[in-house]
Amino acid sequence: MFKDVDTLLFDLDGTLVNTVELIISSFLHTLDQFKPGEYTREDAISFIGPQLADTFQRIDPERAKEMEHVYRTYNHEKHDELVEEYEGVYETVERLYQEGYKMAIVTTKRRETAERGLKLSRLERFFDVTITLDDVEEVKPATEPLDKALTQLGSSRVSALMIGDSKHDILGGQNANTYTAGVAWTIQGKDKLASYKPDVMLETMPELLTHLGVEET
Repeated sequence: MFKDVDTLLFDLDGTLVNTVELIISSFLHTLDQFKPGEYTREDAISFIGPQLADTFQRIDPERAKEMEHVYRTYNHEKHDELVEEYEGVYETVERLYQEGYKMAIVTTKRRETAERGLKLSRLERFFDVTITLDDVEEVKPATEPLDKALTQLGSSRVSALMIGDSKHDILGGQNANTYTAGVAWTIQGKDKLASYKPDVMLETMPELLTHLGVEET
């Protein structure tokens, strides 16, 4: 399906690295401290995707910065304990690297945390370009982070595929006129992500090889 694609833009959390429990736990820890008894696990799940500062600004504008600090402190402390790998991700990314695809990470995480996740999951050697919250004025679904990644890779929009687990990834790719792929393991639910009409929905990461015309070994 994507025979003309030579560039792959990957979201990080919830796409390549399973940080779902880390994020939920970080939200609940923070919310229990500032808004005890007001938020549930389901509420925390709904907060996954948007920029952290925006989420806390909506919850409590006066204490948003303090909440973000508590969240990040807890998140860093628990990172290595709660982050897990998704089956088939490492092998797929390694194969794509061997096949010569240009690849970048496009994430709303801060650089320090993103690089920590990549190192923990052993994926860092496959990505020469990582665009983080620290590198942009506007995050996905704005096109700035995707365009920065494409520029650094020397790639064009028409030959790029954005892969992610949230509407911000899909809408970001659509706004930038790249191809888009959603991942069925999104915590938001496959059907909800599919409602944003990505070009393809991946049931597993190795399926990406098939869509790109790469034979699995």
